[in-house]
Amino acid sequence: MSARTVAAVDLGAESGRVMAVSFDGTRLQQRIVNRFANVPHEHGGRLRWDVDRLGSDIDAGLTELAAGPDPVASVGVDTWGVDYGLFDADGALLEDPMCYRDGRRVAALERALRTVGPERLYNATGVQILSINGIFGMMDDAEYRPDLLRRAETLQMMPDVFHHLLSGATVTDYTAASTSGAYDMAGNRWATELLDDLGVPTGMLPEVVAPGTDVGALRGATATGALAGARVIVPAGHDTASAVVAVPYVDDGAMFISSGTWSLAGVEVDKAVVSETTRAANLTNEGGYRGSIRLLRNVMGLWILQECRRQWQREGVELSYPELADQAAAADGLVSIINPDAQEFLPPGDMPTRIREYCARTGQPVPQSFGAVARCILDSLALGYRSVLEDVTAATGERPPSISVVGGGVNNVLLSQLTSDAAGVPVHCGPAEATALGNAAVQLVALGELDGPEQIREVVAAGTEITSYLPRSDARWSGAAEQLQALREADLGDGPGRGSGEGR
Repeated sequence: MSARTVAAVDLGAESGRVMAVSFDGTRLQQRIVNRFANVPHEHGGRLRWDVDRLGSDIDAGLTELAAGPDPVASVGVDTWGVDYGLFDADGALLEDPMCYRDGRRVAALERALRTVGPERLYNATGVQILSINGIFGMMDDAEYRPDLLRRAETLQMMPDVFHHLLSGATVTDYTAASTSGAYDMAGNRWATELLDDLGVPTGMLPEVVAPGTDVGALRGATATGALAGARVIVPAGHDTASAVVAVPYVDDGAMFISSGTWSLAGVEVDKAVVSETTRAANLTNEGGYRGSIRLLRNVMGLWILQECRRQWQREGVELSYPELADQAAAADGLVSIINPDAQEFLPPGDMPTRIREYCARTGQPVPQSFGAVARCILDSLALGYRSVLEDVTAATGERPPSISVVGGGVNNVLLSQLTSDAAGVPVHCGPAEATALGNAAVQLVALGELDGPEQIREVVAAGTEITSYLPRSDARWSGAAEQLQALREADLGDGPGRGSGEGR
């Protein structure tokens, strides 16, 4: 049979890409058409999305596809959650949306905790209390920029900001809405009562649609040639949701890790789990494909290592990620541990200095060499994954038999092995481009080319070489896990917005 091609636009935390993904009846084939930087810019003293530039980069990729010989049936966009854009009654974006790394939401979280308390915040939504959640940006807007909200006709989560630019759609995707902290995951609706109590107007909240919804024809200059007649189909718009769609699980009931700048680790369940156990563990319920729920925790991912590398570059030292991995492997393990979710590791800046100051403040050996700093980061991330496995086991009563890792983090061999060692279960890695594959696969289901989640995972597995790691015994991991828990408790004691669950 002839292949069916769709365009998957994936906006990651370091870069974006427009990819052509084709299905020939057996396998998915992917090709990067345009890769570009995705770096927030500062404007008006705030860190913001550069929507105009990203729109131009997306258009450049689509223009290249339009000039190609093969018809492209549809386009869909995924990106990270929690951020949102505001549109006026004419459909114009009121301003470049603010990025969650801006830091303005921390004070709003503190106000929310004082106003309604952590139990209400969690129980009303089932969502992990994080300083970056969209609800705290909405609170900040309501308090300091009420005129902006009065002009806002529609709020759209970030994947759907771009769907609007491509098609004029004014709806938002369920998976992205679920990350806002303003959506009731158990009731499957906006948490309007909570928003009322927090002073956030709700008239701007959009209709929420399921992944796979056709929201209209592609419009604009790119809707020509091979893209003539193409549809805009909402994928699982939250990038993690798209990645999890494409996880080729080796074992039933396995834990997933979508590993990249962020690590989102958890299990798939049929319905939201909102209990005292999940609240105490700060596990979040995020929307998945076909109504599934991802019970997970956001763990700071390779962002910390990426920021270290950028700082070393600023200091004149060029180290590739493979070189850093080699130096980390040569360094002694489990010497120093950080809480990767502590608030000081969230913003960009001099990350090596922050790590050293954290270790000094907590009475640990201070890592000095590049390899020692990198090993501290990777050991700490592996311990964070172990903690998630223990917490989802307690919440569901079932221990995952293995961990399946997808995303760019699969290329870090040392982190994969350390994750297996720390968690005490096998780790299976691949594919690296799971997000784009999941994005495309949901479009292909909507087009009638694939049947659903089970077939998606079959065709992804058919085209993926899985690399597996087996746990190595080391009794020190148990003590290190207790140490991480103590660090988290100490960080939480420093105030709202810090520590596990409140510092993504």
